[in-house]
Amino acid sequence: MTGPSGVGIGWRPEIAGFVAELPGLRFVEVVAESVHAELPPGLAELRARGVTVVPHGVRLSLGGAEPVDPSRVAHLARVAELVDAPLVSEHIAFVRAGGLEAGHLLPLPRSREAVAAVVANVRRTQAELPVPLALEPIAALFDWPDDELDEADFLTEILDATGAGLLLDVANVHANARNRGGDPLALLDRLPLDRVAYVHVAGGAQRGGFYHDTHTDPVPPEVLDLVGALCARRRPPALLLERDGHYPPAPELRAELDALAAASGYPVVT
Repeated sequence: MTGPSGVGIGWRPEIAGFVAELPGLRFVEVVAESVHAELPPGLAELRARGVTVVPHGVRLSLGGAEPVDPSRVAHLARVAELVDAPLVSEHIAFVRAGGLEAGHLLPLPRSREAVAAVVANVRRTQAELPVPLALEPIAALFDWPDDELDEADFLTEILDATGAGLLLDVANVHANARNRGGDPLALLDRLPLDRVAYVHVAGGAQRGGFYHDTHTDPVPPEVLDLVGALCARRRPPALLLERDGHYPPAPELRAELDALAAASGYPVVT
């Protein structure tokens, strides 16, 4: 799967000015549902500059028992064409059931039935997309009581059945292992790293006995260490910093991007 390269950042209107001034920026990711008939000016300027833009869906509900909404798939496909994307990404999660919208990415029971539901929806989506699809496992605060598979086997079965790529979020790996009392490195080593299309890196915080993947806190040293471990195990993948709200001053954002470059060996983007 041909994907982005280097170090990138999630494009958000609130930090569009900051992103526009990054001289070494190779790619950005945009929430697909935030793009409509035409690109926002800041994003259009990046695209004209040769920066790769990857649409990231959040509302397909690929893990739902119901078939994916064709209009939502069509929108994702239109955004991919609008930005000339090399691929698009979405989550292994559900966000609606019975016509009700949760407003959150919800974890699936890791069951054979859930694998079949995800695979069916991914194949429906792939049939309408002009580019390949990468799937992101989410961070979860709980496991369902009817789980039949562990996280690595669940993910591998879905990727093998669909041929999709993997959007690996190392912060989610850290969160899920930590919240289950496991070893993040052990989980990382069981994931299909040969399928990685690109990587998310985000901040989080320990609250109420759980590690929360907040996207509003700094990237902790443990997650940066996991990035380094990943890059030592395979050719360094494209790394994207995710921030959603509570944006820090520009020097702090630059420092986080520089830390990703240092962990991977990529040139700095700032």
